[in-house]
Amino acid sequence: MKLAADLKAFEARIGHTFRQPDLLLRAVTHASISSTTRPDNQRLEFLGDRVLGLVMAEALLGADIAASEGQLAPRFNALVRKEACAEVAREVGLGDVLKLGRSEMLSGGRRKEALLGDAMEAVIAAVYQDSGFDAARALILRLWGARIGAVEQDARDPKTSLQEWAQARAMPPPIYTEQGREGPDHQPIFTVEVRLESGEAELARAGSKRVAEQAAARALLARMETSDD
Repeated sequence: MKLAADLKAFEARIGHTFRQPDLLLRAVTHASISSTTRPDNQRLEFLGDRVLGLVMAEALLGADIAASEGQLAPRFNALVRKEACAEVAREVGLGDVLKLGRSEMLSGGRRKEALLGDAMEAVIAAVYQDSGFDAARALILRLWGARIGAVEQDARDPKTSLQEWAQARAMPPPIYTEQGREGPDHQPIFTVEVRLESGEAELARAGSKRVAEQAAARALLARMETSDD
């Protein structure tokens, strides 16, 4: 089969020319437009998640030969989580070439974090099936690039860090409360508060409740650690 111009341009952006173009077409096909003759990208997503994980584990081990498992695990999670995949997807314009059903298009599917992250994993799997593990590894290292070396030395979830800070001081876990939600359904903005038993609190706003909780926890932890000094 011959790829349309938008997919040929996408090949150039990711630096991989498909020997089997149907794999790329499947990788960008969402379930909302799939049919018996047009399979969606869900099976590829499942495979791509595993390929990404292996490449990142290998890369992190090589980048810091002295790191313990406890240090490597949060760095790994920061690089393979859905938000990281979606960020890479935006950089290569993956949303522009997604094949979506009408309802998904109208609800802003090309900008949705989960949908972009899933499709990025599917593209990784498509490259793996098209040209093997070495090609998939090269793609991932090229697209993730400086993120691997720049991943925070302690990339633990700030919610976990804040909870550990509280527990070390015999406090119960922090409480997270959604304070508001604005914007359209396809692009909401959440406002979340995190509060300690002692009364200290912080607010944060983000496009997902999880990211808002993390931002609020990070801000509160930074403030509490400063006051400890």
